[in-house]
Order: sequence, then structure tokens, then C-alpha cells
Amino acid sequence: MSHITLVRHGQANTEARDETSYDRLSDLGTQQARWLGEHIARSGEHFPRLYCGSLTRQRQTAAAISLANHAEPVIDPRFDEMEFFTLAALYRDQHNVPIPEDREDFADHLPRLFAAWQAGEIEGPPESFDRFETRVRDGIEDIGKGDGRAMVVTSAGVIGMAMRLTLGLDLIGFARACLAVENTSLSRWLPLRGSLALTQFNALPHLEDAERQFARTHL
Repeated sequence: MSHITLVRHGQANTEARDETSYDRLSDLGTQQARWLGEHIARSGEHFPRLYCGSLTRQRQTAAAISLANHAEPVIDPRFDEMEFFTLAALYRDQHNVPIPEDREDFADHLPRLFAAWQAGEIEGPPESFDRFETRVRDGIEDIGKGDGRAMVVTSAGVIGMAMRLTLGLDLIGFARACLAVENTSLSRWLPLRGSLALTQFNALPHLEDAERQFARTHL
């Protein structure tokens, strides 16, 4: 059966406060990806099509998953993450809204940031909200037209946007979907008659054992 599996990258540099510093896996993030690769190998699932965003943390995750006898990943920047740190800094400087320091603050901040971004109230963003939405839609739709199972190593914002496009989420729902996505989690869509149906969200089969519960991370 043909389907698309989106994988969030492993835990990145959680101490970072800018795009460049954030864009590398932590040691735990590398281990999360290795465990995912081992799980896929044991399951016998085969992905004849592999894709990956162009960011360092995404490419490092794909390399650590290390799927032997599968296709080489195609690097596709349509699956790059939005530049959250850049957007948040612009929002802070232009609207005096502090950048959140913990996950609870993110829950209030992210919908406000998305609303300002979508409305064009943030001057000089790296890309517009509409451009981000369009490139994610185009990437998912193009892969959905192909044959065979596909895996895409990407980021939480892209997975959240795929949820928004599939389920018609508003900005609050979109933000909550982004915040829910855990590192190296699996979310799956099934192409059906020209559209996509969500069949799995945020699964972590490789981290379900009790001794690996510590390795579940959002940030």
C-alpha cells in the first residue's frame, strides 16, 4: 500500500536561541534516530522512496536512521522547517512580545505569532505564511502522486502544517499540532482519490519500552 510517513528530526540543540545554533542534533537526538532505524529494520517495512529537508538536523536524523537497502534520501527544501527563532525575534522587536522560555509559554505564544505572521504584521520575515503553507502542500502532494511507500524526514512545523492542510485546522489547532509533535515521531497519510487521509499521528513505537521513556522529547 502506498502511503507517506513524516518523521520529525531527533532532539536538536535545546540551549539554542537562533536558527544556526539550533540546527544540529544532540547526542540524545542521534540515539532516538538510531532506535527508530532499528525498529524499522525489525518490522521489515521497506521505503522505496526517502526524502529529507535540507537542514542539518534533518539530514543528520536521516543518516542516523540508516535504512539499509532502502532508497537514498532525496534532499528537498520544501520540507525545511519555518524559521521560528527568526520570526520570534522579529515579533519581539516589532511588537514587544517576549520569546517563550518553556513549553507552557509556547502554547500561548505560537498561535499569536502565527496570526501575526499570516496577517503580514511581521515585517521582513524569511518567508510569508502563505509561502510556507504552499511549499508544504506542494511537497506532500507531489509525493502523494508517486508509487510506493515514502518516508520524509522533516520538522514539527511541517508536520503541523500537513495536519492543518488535511484536517482544516485553524491557527490555534495548527499551533497545538506543532507543539504536540515529539522528536523522531511517525505520522502517516494515505493517498485516497486525489486527497490525503491521516491514518497515524505522533507515534513512537521505538520509544515505548519502559527503559526508553526518558528519551521522549518535544524540544
